[in-house]
Amino acid sequence: MTNITPLQPLVAEPDHDVVVLRCPDQLHFDPAPLNQLFAQKNAQDAEEVVCRVLEGIAMRLDIMQTEMARSDFAKMLKPAQRVASVADQIGLTEVAISAHHVANCLQQHDGVALEATMSRLERGFDVAVSEVWNFREL
Repeated sequence: MTNITPLQPLVAEPDHDVVVLRCPDQLHFDPAPLNQLFAQKNAQDAEEVVCRVLEGIAMRLDIMQTEMARSDFAKMLKPAQRVASVADQIGLTEVAISAHHVANCLQQHDGVALEATMSRLERGFDVAVSEVWNFREL
């Protein structure tokens, strides 16, 4: 599992109330599900499964972004829950956790937290795609 480094705050200037946080480009990743997938299937079939899963997550993220832009938060819950489930199945732990947090924000009707967790989910997915293919190249 890849460790995630904590956010490092920058020092705020004395006359400002804003602290900027640096977000590292690392995430929690559990290689065991991918190892198992590639052990059970030939390389081409396993890669097709991974591609379908990543495309499915990307499609659901797109739906969630569209519905968030429309302020139709009720339509975001099922895709968020599905992203969490599927991401966890292929070892994208950070994506799964973030998607669960998005679902919690939706259930709590917390728009501010929703914006932040959606951003975290999107960043996590971007890094996860690279991580999956970097893992495969090993």
